[in-house]
Amino acid sequence: MNFDKQEFVHELISPNASKIVLLVMDGIGDLPNEEGVTPLMKANTPNLDKLAQLSDLGQTIPVMHGITPGSGPGHLGLFGYDPIKYQIGRGILEALGEDIEVGELDVVARGNFATIDGDIVVDRRAGRPSTEESAKVVEKLNANIKEIEGVKVTFYPGKEHRFVLKLTGEGLSDNIEDADPQKEGKPIKYTTALSPEAEKTARIVNKLLEKIKEVLKDEPKMNFALVRGFSKYPKLPQFPEVYKLRAGAIAVYPMYKGLAKLVGMTIIPTGQTIEDEIETLKKEWNNYDFFFVHIKKTDSYGEDGKFDEKVHVIENVDKVIPEILALNPDVLVVTGDHSTPCAMKGHSFHPVPIMFFAKHTRRGLSKAFNEFECARGTIGTIHATDVMNLILAYSGRLEKFGA
Repeated sequence: MNFDKQEFVHELISPNASKIVLLVMDGIGDLPNEEGVTPLMKANTPNLDKLAQLSDLGQTIPVMHGITPGSGPGHLGLFGYDPIKYQIGRGILEALGEDIEVGELDVVARGNFATIDGDIVVDRRAGRPSTEESAKVVEKLNANIKEIEGVKVTFYPGKEHRFVLKLTGEGLSDNIEDADPQKEGKPIKYTTALSPEAEKTARIVNKLLEKIKEVLKDEPKMNFALVRGFSKYPKLPQFPEVYKLRAGAIAVYPMYKGLAKLVGMTIIPTGQTIEDEIETLKKEWNNYDFFFVHIKKTDSYGEDGKFDEKVHVIENVDKVIPEILALNPDVLVVTGDHSTPCAMKGHSFHPVPIMFFAKHTRRGLSKAFNEFECARGTIGTIHATDVMNLILAYSGRLEKFGA
């Protein structure tokens, strides 16, 4: 029996007028530092802590125990999609987030400008250049690399060190390995075909990497590119139809807008700051039932190992919590898509703290919102794919199952 949770839950949904906010602080989970505290514990968060006293707390497993998730699987799980069943390349998320048209003949990938010394990757993010600086290098690539073996090559600028690569031509496959060693201090990694039909695409990508290396050889920092998440356009069940919700997404970074768009959420234009995102939430409050609000910098500072900066972002989120509550949401969920410990400078397998604020909670056990309070919270440890079920239940949208 091929049991599908989404199909099962869909049959139990009874729409109502409730309002739901899913606030995702990317990479929020962390590990204690030498003082024995995580950024969540160190941060001055009176509003989140007060909310915790009125909420059900727990922790989520994004994919399965011990598995370190990427941001795509982490968010898909929160949206109720089995990330093992729906394996989505990062490239399509980035491309859709940048409003790049992706057709049947296209393969897209997410790129990082990087710094190499010889053939060794010394900085995977090229010092995090500004978006404007990065866009100039994208122009340089487009001017010098237009086609390989009859396949059209196009580069699109992203935010900071990121860009999108699109290959257009007959017979292309996305079944190739990432061309990214994932860690600094390692040699350049070329791609490999994972199936015979992908050999042409792998060969073109490797030729492209050599061309990029030549074109950018005089750039002081952005002198190479790492490319990963090769993908064609996938088809997923659409979130608004599955959950019978008018769903809007408020996010700054392209990848998260792309992911929301892929599952059928409406992308709501917003400004660049946390405050801008909350102002957008207020403005659009009457137009949607469900809001996905994404905060990126908690993850960025975790990846850079910047403990104090991660603390600061958490404190900035805490300041806007009263503004969200003033809208009187029926359900407010605060969580992350995965953990990004500063000590590890990357995503990790550790459980992710989560908090459900709603009318019918077993409140009173928890005193604050942090990893350890969540670990002993009333919800316990759950899979991220169950978060949407709980959201629907807390909002009164699920009918009783069975007689």
